[in-house]
Amino acid sequence: MWGTLIEVRQGQQAVGRVAVTDGMSAEAVEILEDAGHEVVLHHYTPEELLGGALSDFDAVVVRSATKMTCEVIHASRDESGGIGFIGRAGVGVDNIDIPTASECQIVVCNTPGASTSSVVELTIGHLIASVRHVAKADRTLRLGEWEKKSLRGSEIGGKRLGLIGYGRIARGVGEVARTMGMELHAFDPYIAKELSTASQCTLHDDVDELFRLCTHISIHCNLSPETHHLVNSERLSMMPGVGADGTTCGNHIVNCARGGIVDEAAVLSALETGQLSSAALDVYEIEPATGNPLLEHADFHGSPHIGAATLEAQARVGEEMVGLLIDYFNGDRPVSAIN
Repeated sequence: MWGTLIEVRQGQQAVGRVAVTDGMSAEAVEILEDAGHEVVLHHYTPEELLGGALSDFDAVVVRSATKMTCEVIHASRDESGGIGFIGRAGVGVDNIDIPTASECQIVVCNTPGASTSSVVELTIGHLIASVRHVAKADRTLRLGEWEKKSLRGSEIGGKRLGLIGYGRIARGVGEVARTMGMELHAFDPYIAKELSTASQCTLHDDVDELFRLCTHISIHCNLSPETHHLVNSERLSMMPGVGADGTTCGNHIVNCARGGIVDEAAVLSALETGQLSSAALDVYEIEPATGNPLLEHADFHGSPHIGAATLEAQARVGEEMVGLLIDYFNGDRPVSAIN
């Protein structure tokens, strides 16, 4: 069994202390407390984490704000045990040192299905806002300008959409985009080609092919050493600017996955030269992104990492995390354990 539980029993279920550092729905907290677990809602500073603030807990639930580094993980363990479960309330786990967690026999879980619909909708929203200049139209209108003639956009129908990564969210984005007339292409070396064929998407063996073919690129992979700055100047320069339907629609990038996959300096340069017509980001290499030079460019628009920030997604995240924690405290391997 992973980790060490506090051996307090109610019937057959172990009762544990759970630290929730970045928030959880009230309903989820209530379910855990009704099951006999102690839940502490508190955001710890990096200094508190390094000082062993989590060592008195059996499990911790984090979002992206709390960084479970190698040093923090070791500080969260002591002679009597410490944390044995790290739950990521969301999808990306780049804020958790998984090799160190595994070395310490700590199970790491995420909630991969809970926020899919919310991120799909935000991605499509950014995609449409990009080609129809929605953010620029709003900004100029507020300044008292009537820029109707200069804000002529293009349709996404008849264009090629390149999906970097082809997991749940990418497939959801593709499904919506296909109904709007887009031709789907994807790069994901970790999935079977049959999966993309069934969803009428062409899977490519080389990510560069997506950039050569597609005027619209959407990012849906994890951040790793392999994918860091995967979207760079060289690849942006490959984008064709002309859609499959012959429309000179420009090139467009959307990233609602993880910061750091997109080289933001390269994106800014491509916007300045006109190689990119728009860029829309929900995630950034450094967050908060206040002061990011991209914010000053008229053809950039963004959002502050709100992909999963809907009432429905947060309710599902909490529900899914409760199930994982209860499985763990019952001595079962949680279904979404990733190590």
